[in-house]
Amino acid sequence: MRQEVDPRQTNRSQAFELWINSPMPMVTLTKTLDVTRLRKRAKRGKFKLNMLLCWSIGKAACEMEEFYVVPEDGKLFQYDLLAINVIVKNKNGGISTCDVPFHESIEQFDYDYRILTAQVYESCEDYSLDGYMIIGTSALVETELDSIVNQYSGRFSNPFLAWGKLRKGFFKSTLPISFQFHHVQMDGAEASAFLERLQLEVAQ
Repeated sequence: MRQEVDPRQTNRSQAFELWINSPMPMVTLTKTLDVTRLRKRAKRGKFKLNMLLCWSIGKAACEMEEFYVVPEDGKLFQYDLLAINVIVKNKNGGISTCDVPFHESIEQFDYDYRILTAQVYESCEDYSLDGYMIIGTSALVETELDSIVNQYSGRFSNPFLAWGKLRKGFFKSTLPISFQFHHVQMDGAEASAFLERLQLEVAQ
C-alpha cells in the first residue's frame, strides 16, 4: 500500500525541507562486505548467490523505518511493503527489470525470485509491482569493481545497491557494494547502520 504523508508529521521533516529541491539529492556509500559464508551457502547448490544477496538486502532493510518512506515528485510517500528490483539478461540479449516482493521466508523469496526472473527472461518484458517501495539492485559481475556511482535522472528516488564480481580468496570472499539513497529518505547515520545490518545478514 502507498499513501502520501505530510513530511511535517514525520522524522524526515527537516531533511525534506533541505533536500527535496536539491538538483543532486542522492548520496552514495561504499562498503566491502565479507561474503564468505554467503558464498559457501550458495555453493551448496540450493540457492543462487545473487538471490541470497537480494534477500539479505531486503532482510536488513525491512527492519528500518526509513526504507518505507520515499520522496516522489516533490511529495513524501509511505509504503508498508518492500520489493527488490533485479536486472535480468533476457533471451534476446537485452536487459529487463523484475520486481521481486520481499518475504522474510527465504524459501518464499527464492520461489518468487526464480519464477519471476524466468518469466522476465522469456517474455523480455519488465515486471513491476504497484504499492511496493522498490530497492533497486544491479550486479555487474563481468569484472571486479571498487565502487559504482549511479546517475540521478530525477525520475527515481528509490535506494539502489550495485556490485561487481566477487573477490575470492583462499579463506575469505569479499564484495565491495555501493549504496545510493535519497537524502530525504535517510541520513548517513541510518545508511551506515543499514550497511552494518547487511553485513550481519550475509555473515549468517
